Amino acid sequence: DLMQKVGIRLENLHKHFQGKTAVEGVGLEVAPGELVSLLGPSGCGKTTTLRMIAGFEQPDGGRVYFGEQDVTALPAEERRVGMVFQSYALFPNLSVAGNVGFGLRVARWPAERIQRRVGEMLELVGLLGFENRPVQSLSGGQRQRVALARALAPEPRVLLLDEPLSALDAKIRAGLRTELRRLQLELGITTLLVTHDQEEAMSMSDRVVVMNQGRIEQVGTPRELYTRPTTPFVATFVGSMNLFTPEKTPGGYRISGHEVALPVAPAGQVGVRPERVELNAHGPFSGTVELVTYLGAEQQVLVRVGSDLWTVLAPNQVLLQRGDPVRLQVPEDAWILV
Repeated sequence: DLMQKVGIRLENLHKHFQGKTAVEGVGLEVAPGELVSLLGPSGCGKTTTLRMIAGFEQPDGGRVYFGEQDVTALPAEERRVGMVFQSYALFPNLSVAGNVGFGLRVARWPAERIQRRVGEMLELVGLLGFENRPVQSLSGGQRQRVALARALAPEPRVLLLDEPLSALDAKIRAGLRTELRRLQLELGITTLLVTHDQEEAMSMSDRVVVMNQGRIEQVGTPRELYTRPTTPFVATFVGSMNLFTPEKTPGGYRISGHEVALPVAPAGQVGVRPERVELNAHGPFSGTVELVTYLGAEQQVLVRVGSDLWTVLAPNQVLLQRGDPVRLQVPEDAWILV
């Protein structure tokens, strides 16, 4: 079977551009058939890492393995990688079928086999019957499906997606996200997704690699990253977080000018997710409402507590307005220590 599942292993990858470090000591293991995303702000090294896996960039140090095979020195075209870019990168002068079959013609597949494969791929991405359309006539979402079909046609061992949905509008993006993930699970192809969109990473991935300044900050399932972030960067980058530096007092700790019972002694900062903060008339934190944002299913309330600004997600049955006094409570198990 050509679609043999291979994992990806990165060992201590380094890359510098003009003396600036882009990637520093990245090590990662992706299991066969797993979808892992590299998540982080722009300039964190995620795209450079992906390009080293694809063979478009040579690492200055470290190795890249597909299964047991060391591919570090292999040119891109011999790695059998499917790549999808943010910009689609389709050939404007070719039809849909021409684009999808491009890699197969280069690989000298026989014509009838190409035609069969192009049909299978277009059926896979829901574009059967579009064979002869010029790609210029397609919508953004349709073009990205053509790009995906083209990447999958030559039966790659690994699928690499570089911000594949960021050029599309929100509604189409959400739909394609679900579809892409379903396809990936169905094909069982080992996939790496680069994104700066945390919702995309969280909703599509088996595991997420959070990168910052060329290094890996934390690797975990979406749930692990959200409930147990290990660094302040991850705590604030994944989801939103109220982050405080607790003040040591004789009796314990003070946050926003109020005494709190923390589960264990914090070494660094302490956070709480907005949805875990409760509006409670008997809560220990007293504050004033600064801003209310209605979000449909709930409301986001900014509350000034002492010199801190808290973000609270509250049910919208409670009518609040700017200037209202409120009291807040945090359940003991809601504090996150980073």
